[in-house]
Amino acid sequence: SVLLSLFMLICPDPCKSEDKSPGKEGILIGLIPEENIFKQMERYMPLAGYISEKIGRKVKFTILSKYGDIIDRFNSRGMDGAFLGGLTTVIAYEKLGVIPLVTVVDTEGNATVRGHIIVRRDGVINSPDDMKGKIVAFVDRASITGYLFPVVYMKEHGINNIRDFFSEVFFTGSCDASVYAVLDGRADVGFVNETELRDMISSDVTIKKELKIIATSPDMPNVTLSLSKRISEKMRKKLLDTLLDISNNSKGREVLKRFGAGGFRRASVNDFTPVYRLLKSLNVNVKEYNYRNK
Repeated sequence: SVLLSLFMLICPDPCKSEDKSPGKEGILIGLIPEENIFKQMERYMPLAGYISEKIGRKVKFTILSKYGDIIDRFNSRGMDGAFLGGLTTVIAYEKLGVIPLVTVVDTEGNATVRGHIIVRRDGVINSPDDMKGKIVAFVDRASITGYLFPVVYMKEHGINNIRDFFSEVFFTGSCDASVYAVLDGRADVGFVNETELRDMISSDVTIKKELKIIATSPDMPNVTLSLSKRISEKMRKKLLDTLLDISNNSKGREVLKRFGAGGFRRASVNDFTPVYRLLKSLNVNVKEYNYRNK
């Protein structure tokens, strides 16, 4: 399949058993499906090469088909870390004990991101009440901008049973797919983080003319690299220093340009307080959160 072929390109020898002792062999990093898999591969491959050169270990990336797959397959695939969104970082921290290392800083210097609820500009939806009986295209239950924030927003506006309120609910798997579902009329309501929407508009300005934002989330942590406790302190420091310093040399800046970011900032668990706050508003225990799209 296409996904398997891409996995082989990004992560050679996926079935090869590797010694995961600290400092040995390669480092396998999981990726959530942020966007079209081809575009994501183009963004991350230069970063893998750069890190590998700096730390003296082969870094491999594996893109999984669903956000929640990172949680389910982190240990079975022997991952050493993962680039995760705000919600998946919190779930992985609570369930797997991963430790946040660095957060992506965008080209405007922000280490946070907001989510948007979008509809067609030429449509009739201007408020939550107008959504009744419409079709909604969530991204993934493990996405904060593509599911958790919208659900909290709807609850605040009296919508407690989503499947009864909407005529159809489906999951697209990525933010760009949710946007396109609204653009081509397969859905009336969609969700996207502001960075992805900005990138899409820069490639096609007509998107801005066709869409309308009706709600925006509070600031949430941007994509964050978290590492397994198996990684030694020495290797953890190498990775941290490499990523914090990446914008200070010409090669690193070129990698960042292709990655679509301005750099990285040291991360901590405290950065994710806004995520815990959203979960608390739904009276949900993180360890019991249902992140599978069923």
